[in-house]
Amino acid sequence: MKWCLILLLACSGFAGDGPRLFYSKSFPGSVPPYVEITVNEAGAVAYREAPNEDNPITYQLKPEQVKQVFDLVAKLNYFKQPLESPLKVAFMGTKTFRYENGTQKSEVKFNYSEDLNAHALADWFERMAESAQQRINLERAAKYDKLGVVQALLELEVSFDHGRLLGLEQYLPMLDRISKNETYMHTARERAAEIAEAIRAGHS
Repeated sequence: MKWCLILLLACSGFAGDGPRLFYSKSFPGSVPPYVEITVNEAGAVAYREAPNEDNPITYQLKPEQVKQVFDLVAKLNYFKQPLESPLKVAFMGTKTFRYENGTQKSEVKFNYSEDLNAHALADWFERMAESAQQRINLERAAKYDKLGVVQALLELEVSFDHGRLLGLEQYLPMLDRISKNETYMHTARERAAEIAEAIRAGHS
């Protein structure tokens, strides 16, 4: 039940007026063509694939992860200066960084930046997006494509092994459900149990 309380606190955390970050990436032709993420100083993350989406994917960052993210924002002067590089580069999607704190708001848009702090912050948001997308893929496969669950679990495991996943507790309910449900293939149940065990071992 601990993870339920964490997610509840994460969702309720968006009601406050404290500092909040917004990130979006619009890249028509990619999959998905649009993502947006909000994260507040309590570490509550909300992921959407359309503006004003009613049911975002939500999960919680660790305090040390939140600190790293907000430290990068401070190094970028809260997005008060341009980040776009003058170099001629291919279009890689319009990215938006926004900092909000009460009535204070600052925002910057760019396609490509040479600023290393901007690169690091964008990678944090990409990891947040990847974490949500892996959950979406697993839940979709579990509901609509039981033969595809093994592949979804494999992709989740690859992201996990590469340290790309955040909010690991968000996967446990679905992993436990798959591992205990005999309507799924034995391989899927076994892999789900192994991933769940690895997540719990890392948080013990």
